[in-house]
Amino acid sequence: MKQTQRHREILAMLTQSGFVNTEEFVDEFGVSPQTIRRDLNDLAKQGLVTRHHGGASLHSSTENEAYSARKVHYQEEKTRIANALVRRIPNGSSLFIDIGTTTEAVALALLNHQDLKVVTNNINVANILRVKDDFTVIVAGGQIRNKDGGIIGEAAKEFIEQFRLDFGILGISGIHEDGSLLDFDFSEVRIAQAIMECSGQTLLAADSTKFNRGAMVNLGHISQVDAFFTDEQPPQELIDIMEQSDIDWYVCE
Repeated sequence: MKQTQRHREILAMLTQSGFVNTEEFVDEFGVSPQTIRRDLNDLAKQGLVTRHHGGASLHSSTENEAYSARKVHYQEEKTRIANALVRRIPNGSSLFIDIGTTTEAVALALLNHQDLKVVTNNINVANILRVKDDFTVIVAGGQIRNKDGGIIGEAAKEFIEQFRLDFGILGISGIHEDGSLLDFDFSEVRIAQAIMECSGQTLLAADSTKFNRGAMVNLGHISQVDAFFTDEQPPQELIDIMEQSDIDWYVCE
């Protein structure tokens, strides 16, 4: 079977099942796992599929994956990113932590810090950090999003805008090759923009599946962040933008 035909068949399988693991593709096409991984990487670069550990799902620019799926996908990579990011945060700092599974990994990595003051619109982050007696954890008011524990809405945005903190820690759903930072929920993006405006430094954490991944809402541009943490080498176009904008960027191996 030619590669183009195999790509069509892969998309057809994903349309039918939603998620397909690599072993199923190998059995279906009689090719090596390496060949399937190359196929999935090609389709991901075209914005047609989203890669996961052990397989892939169809990509949507209008709706994010379910929180339960995002929570388990790329756990090891998110942990590496989080461990690298927290080394930039001194003890005694103040920081915002936004919604997202990667920012929740950052919260776990912060448990070895001391004397932090944290403002968050993420119930899961607050629950992770509340065990530390020397932390002050402040939770934004607003509507709690049932699917992931995020707090959204105008009240949460106005609450965030009352503070000026040392660091803002953000995740993102997609990063276009032109540097645009993309997400799915307009109300969530409004709060993330407020965090960027109210932070001394903005630290962006995103695994490599976010490169060239489409989403509906433009949050901003990577030139607005101070440091970017990821698990694989970014596309060259993105590297050029970060170097021109003097952005610190780290591949967390």
